[in-house]
Amino acid sequence: MENFNMSRTTTFYALGLSYKKADATIRGKFSLDTKAQSDLLAQAKAEGIESLIVTSTCNRTEIYGFANHPYELIKLLCDNSNGSVEEFREVAYIYKNQEAINHMFRVGTGLDSQILGDFEIISQIKIAFNLSKAEGLINTFIDRLVNSVIQASKKVKTDTEISSGATSVSFASVQYIIKNVEDIGNKNILLFGTGKIGRNTCENLVKHTKNGHITLINRTKNKAEILAGKLNVIVKDYANLQEEIQQADVLVVATGAKNPTIDKTLLNLKKPLLILDLSIPRNVNPDVEQTPGVTLIHLDYLSQMTDDTLERRKQHIPAAEAIIEDMKLELNTWVNGRKYAPTIHALKAKLNDIVSGELAFQRKKMLNFDEEQAELISSRIIQKITSQFASHLKDENTSIDDSIEFIEKVFQIGQLAPKNIPSAVEEKYKINLS
Repeated sequence: MENFNMSRTTTFYALGLSYKKADATIRGKFSLDTKAQSDLLAQAKAEGIESLIVTSTCNRTEIYGFANHPYELIKLLCDNSNGSVEEFREVAYIYKNQEAINHMFRVGTGLDSQILGDFEIISQIKIAFNLSKAEGLINTFIDRLVNSVIQASKKVKTDTEISSGATSVSFASVQYIIKNVEDIGNKNILLFGTGKIGRNTCENLVKHTKNGHITLINRTKNKAEILAGKLNVIVKDYANLQEEIQQADVLVVATGAKNPTIDKTLLNLKKPLLILDLSIPRNVNPDVEQTPGVTLIHLDYLSQMTDDTLERRKQHIPAAEAIIEDMKLELNTWVNGRKYAPTIHALKAKLNDIVSGELAFQRKKMLNFDEEQAELISSRIIQKITSQFASHLKDENTSIDDSIEFIEKVFQIGQLAPKNIPSAVEEKYKINLS
């Protein structure tokens, strides 16, 4: 990667990789489990990064945060995953400021999901936010931004039909099984792994196949037993995995392992076997296809399956985008308000100083000086003047930075802005939201 010139002010970035350019193998290299995410946050804190969140799902791994240069965040990702800077450069995206904000809104509202309208990612954003908050890595701006994205996600989900109909990776996998396996109701189905995708897939299998021969295996058996109790399916010990695979007609793998859990050495088949790998990183070694009778289907293929439901969802994209624009406008108004608030407070303080000086002068000159009346009139005049400036700064056609600079120069208040007034972006977070 080319050499970078580090800037002096921090910028808000969104960077990462997703299903759009990175295949499952590359996404697997950059995948971050819970420990890796915690390690990344700890390293960020040690290296002086003041605010960021990191998400990692089967479809994407992303960092949203402030840095002098994106390379600081890229380094964090590469240091805590199996991916390299060179691989990142080939498939990644980097957005800053307004583009970064827009990207988070589209991700959180399901518009950037591999299956349009899949809202699973918003729960991952919430988890990432809470992890960073526990580490003290959430500043006022990211706090407000994430909450705005959550609100937008809720509104898109309730006010549009972009998530209507049953469409998800787990549903798509079950539909694939039904379409490609004859007499599915009498086949032996083995589900290995009971994470969220595994649970959803199991529920869809029970609901749509009417199959009474579904077996669950999980490394932690009690998790499988809890799910089995709800769905009335069979649970077997992890030690019986190879034996159960030999009896299965369909094997669904949804484990969260970093390396393949299924390979050809486990297969000693006497009949055809359909294997669906719903894991990132891949948990089924491609060498299984060397075994006669094996068909291997991966999550990425299932995610590309389109039907009438997805086509109907696309009709609601404009409505979702309109909601996002409204929420972004609210966020921008808030940021600009926080940005100019110190200047308005400083202006008011400056005017009060001028008034105090003038009242002291008049008090000495006038015998019957009505100080109470003078202070009342002065206070009203100051309020009207500062309100006029505030209205100017609120105008969407106003250049906030130029106007603030002009006011501070004219009234000589550049050094008078109260230090105890917090700014959403802080002075060093030079975010341009125009």
